[in-house]
Amino acid sequence: MAHIHIPETIETRILPRNKGASVIFGVMFIVGLAAFIIRLGQDSTAAWASYVSNWLFFSSVAMGAVMFAGVTQIVKAKWNWSLRRVGVAFAAFLPVAFILLLPMLFLRENYFPWIEQMAYDPIVQAKAAYLNIPFFMTRTVVGAAVLFSIALYFAYLMIRPDMGLVDPSGLDSGQKTWRDRLMAGWAGQAAEEQRCWERISRLAPVMAMVYGVVMSFLIYDFAMSLDSHWFSTLFGGWYFMGAFWGGVAITATTGMWLRSKDDFAHRYIGIQQRHDIGKLAFGFTVFWTYLFFAQYIVIWYGKLPWEQSYMITRAGEGWGAYSVAVVLLCFVIPFAGLLGRKPKMNPTWLRGITLVILFGLWNERYWLVAPSLLEAYDVTQEIYHVLIGVGFLGLFLASVRWFFSTFPVIQLWQPPQLPEFTEAEVRSSEVPR
Repeated sequence: MAHIHIPETIETRILPRNKGASVIFGVMFIVGLAAFIIRLGQDSTAAWASYVSNWLFFSSVAMGAVMFAGVTQIVKAKWNWSLRRVGVAFAAFLPVAFILLLPMLFLRENYFPWIEQMAYDPIVQAKAAYLNIPFFMTRTVVGAAVLFSIALYFAYLMIRPDMGLVDPSGLDSGQKTWRDRLMAGWAGQAAEEQRCWERISRLAPVMAMVYGVVMSFLIYDFAMSLDSHWFSTLFGGWYFMGAFWGGVAITATTGMWLRSKDDFAHRYIGIQQRHDIGKLAFGFTVFWTYLFFAQYIVIWYGKLPWEQSYMITRAGEGWGAYSVAVVLLCFVIPFAGLLGRKPKMNPTWLRGITLVILFGLWNERYWLVAPSLLEAYDVTQEIYHVLIGVGFLGLFLASVRWFFSTFPVIQLWQPPQLPEFTEAEVRSSEVPR
């Protein structure tokens, strides 16, 4: 076990507010909203295919980043001490994601073919206990509300102990307001750190279990049910593990961006963090491909028509090229780009490859939804899809930028050192090298 140096005291660093960036993010949102409204008038099904796939991408990446921070707490990881807050920052988008989810509850026959098929299709009728509007709306709202609430509470527990270490004299009015809110009922620094750590230790495993269940429901409803005869038992796992991979990638991308723009972050996000998160990004590249191939090989080997239809649609004219692009972006380029030790150590290269991963996942989400709803691939639709994505991206970036302008970019308090881990490090340091 390599020794990981964590400073005894960490300076408080909150990014200054940037009005120019806020204006840019606002313009991005307006462009996306205008594109969605225009496309809604032209082809409502295509408009909603873009809206839903963008929501599935941005919400899953944000939730995946928080889940990544939670998993590192479960396994008591120390290497990511300077990146922990980066993952937590994406919780700021979750309230926005919940609001953006609400219009999707009222999608009907123009998006969900099973609603109309329920009247005459015996296969769909056999799924009526799950495929019905009241249960769909209930599980979507309740599931998302519970999962996002747990993630926000996890973020609160991760941030609260920092507030006692922040000097209020250097804060603006907005930062002071949030500091006061988070310090309500303050019991002292040592007591708060201990209490938050105990709650985090209990909450993180619960969040992981709820994450798997709710994320599976979301992708079943908004993607798999669009081919109402087709199903895959790996579909839910493929989606939520892809979301976790996206969380790793966005944490790496944002961490490397902070490092390049801020001397403080540059000092603390070092070789250890770059190498380890690069290994995780590489590892989940292989795992995503394994899950993809595990679904494909069963469909190919079984040669069952209702299973093959899903892949045949995505291998046809137009969508076939799109499928190849998804595989290139999600596997070939990241695998080749992160193979070996040196690429993971180079912050510029690491940020570039993780951006490729995120772009690949963004296209994959559209690939899961659009071919089931649209008869053929259309370049015009792709233009509107990109513009709608720009609107989502504006809200996404604005949320995260607000977080970094309100709370410390690097976690000030550190979890207690457990005896068994300390002893393991001591024994490791005594081994001749």
